[in-house]
Amino acid sequence: MPERVSVDGDRVRGGRATTSIARIRTVHLGLAATLLAGLAAAALLADDKAPPPTAAPPAAPATTKSPDAAKPASTPTPPAGSFTQKIDGTTHEMTFVPLAMPAKADGGNAEKSAPKLWIASTETTWDLYDVFLFGFDQKDGKSGSADADAVTRPSKPYISMDRGFGHAGYPAISVSYLGAKKFCEWLSAKTGKKYRLPTVAEWQQACATAAIPSDRVAEFAWFADNANGKTHAVATTKAGANGCFDLYGNASEWCTQVDDKGNAKGVTLGGMFKDKADAIGCASIVPYTPDWNASDPQYPKSKWWLADGGFVGFRVVCEE
Repeated sequence: MPERVSVDGDRVRGGRATTSIARIRTVHLGLAATLLAGLAAAALLADDKAPPPTAAPPAAPATTKSPDAAKPASTPTPPAGSFTQKIDGTTHEMTFVPLAMPAKADGGNAEKSAPKLWIASTETTWDLYDVFLFGFDQKDGKSGSADADAVTRPSKPYISMDRGFGHAGYPAISVSYLGAKKFCEWLSAKTGKKYRLPTVAEWQQACATAAIPSDRVAEFAWFADNANGKTHAVATTKAGANGCFDLYGNASEWCTQVDDKGNAKGVTLGGMFKDKADAIGCASIVPYTPDWNASDPQYPKSKWWLADGGFVGFRVVCEE
C-alpha cells in the first residue's frame, strides 16, 4: 500500500491518520477558545473606556438671583414721552426716557426753561459700541452718512476689553472719556439728533427721579453684595421710577463736570459692581485717575481704552 502523508505531516501506511485528526480537532478547539476569550476581554476593555452616562445639569436653586440671560419678569412700559432710536444699517436700537431738569436763572435775570432732554434707559452696550468701533453699519467702508463715517473711531483694543464678564447685552466698559464722547459724536452725525454725555447735574437729576428705595437697593443694582465681582447684562434688575436701569452700580458712568472757569473733564457717577452699598448711588462721584490705565504697555498710553478701568461705562442723553 502506498505511503500517505497525514494532515499534520505524519507519514503513515494504510488506514486513516486517526491520531493526527484528533490532534487537529484539539488544536481547532484551543484556537476557538482563545479567540472567544480575546473577544470577551476586548468587550470588557471597551466598557471600561466608555464614558459614563452624562447626568442632566442640576436645576437652579430657588434662591438664584435674576440670571443675565433673562430680563425681569415684567419689563416696564417706558414712560410717556419716551422714544426709540434705531441705528441705520443695524438691528440695534436705544430707548430714551424724558429727563426733566429744573428751570435755571439766566445770569440772575428771568428764568429760562432748561433744554428738553432724554436719557438712555440703559448703559451703552457692547452691541452698540461695536457698531461704532468696527464699522458694522458700513458696507464697503461707507454707511450712508458721510458725517458719521468722518468721525474718528477708536483704535482696535489689543486685549479683550470686556474682561470676560460678557459681551452681547453687557455694558461697554474700559472705554475712555474720549471714546465715550466720540461715540456720542458719531451717533449724532448718524441720526441727525444731538447726543452727548450727561453733565453731573443731569445724571444726578435722573438718579433722583429714579427714586430707588435705600432699603431695596439689591433689587435695582449690581454691586458688591450680589454681582460676584463682574458686570451684568443691562436691564436685568428692576427699573427706577423714571424707567432707567442700572443707575446704581453695574458700570460706573462717564459724565461731564464743568468747573467755574468753564473747563470740562470726565468723572464717573453711580458706583460700580465692586462697590459696597454705601458707595453707589446719586452722590457717588469718582474722578479719573491715571491708575485706570497704569498697566497699558503702549507708549504713549492709549487715549481710547482703560487697561485697568474695567468698571467704567457710560450712557448718553439726547438734547433737543
